[in-house]
Amino acid sequence: MHLLGVDIGGTGIKAAIVDSTTGELISERHRIATPQPATPEAVAHSLKQMVEHFAWQGPIGCGFPATVHHGVAQTASNIDKSWIGTNVEALFAEYTDCPCYVVNDADAAGMAEMAFGAGQQHQGVVVIITVGTGLGSAVFVNGELLPNTEFGHIILEGRVAEHYASARVREAEELSWKKWGKRFNLYLQRLEFLMSPDCFIIGGGASKKFEKYQTQLNLKAEALPAQGLNQAGIVGAAMYAQHQS
Repeated sequence: MHLLGVDIGGTGIKAAIVDSTTGELISERHRIATPQPATPEAVAHSLKQMVEHFAWQGPIGCGFPATVHHGVAQTASNIDKSWIGTNVEALFAEYTDCPCYVVNDADAAGMAEMAFGAGQQHQGVVVIITVGTGLGSAVFVNGELLPNTEFGHIILEGRVAEHYASARVREAEELSWKKWGKRFNLYLQRLEFLMSPDCFIIGGGASKKFEKYQTQLNLKAEALPAQGLNQAGIVGAAMYAQHQS
């Protein structure tokens, strides 16, 4: 089934037409900057522009940086606070004239990674961490998703974890991969203590640089780089739309 998958992040909005049964992109990926401030109307307008770019008519899956319950945003960690309580699915459908299905962005990336990437064949507890503007988390138990986890918001070294070990912090504080890797290892060790996972999968941009900090990771669980790289969120969003439509 072909669907439009959209990955809405704190800094960029990326989309492509996806074959949701194979996980392959059947169009070029298109990216536009996330509007600042990222208010509901501004982001919805950007999504409309994305739909027009692809001349798309049909179901749309959107990965979104918030916990989402029945289409309504409950949090807003890396977008405007006015999203809280907004029916994201209804708003996006109004702007695009297409049925829209919205899921937490890390959960979307996790679904793609479990189906088509490094999570294949992994049973037990798998924790996927997406490293970007923040730290997103997706937890799977024997292949089943526990939705809307927010483990980027645990307290670590007196700070919210994603304010200590995200990609944005690494860039802002000009940390080397080795120094950042030590911070990230502390974060994963805390999660390991809390959850005893069988496997960690590291997604987002940090997955492409895994070898630069791999030696800093001291964990009991296996740690793997994600295979979907920057398109996992797009593919997972399309998968979610297929399941919901």
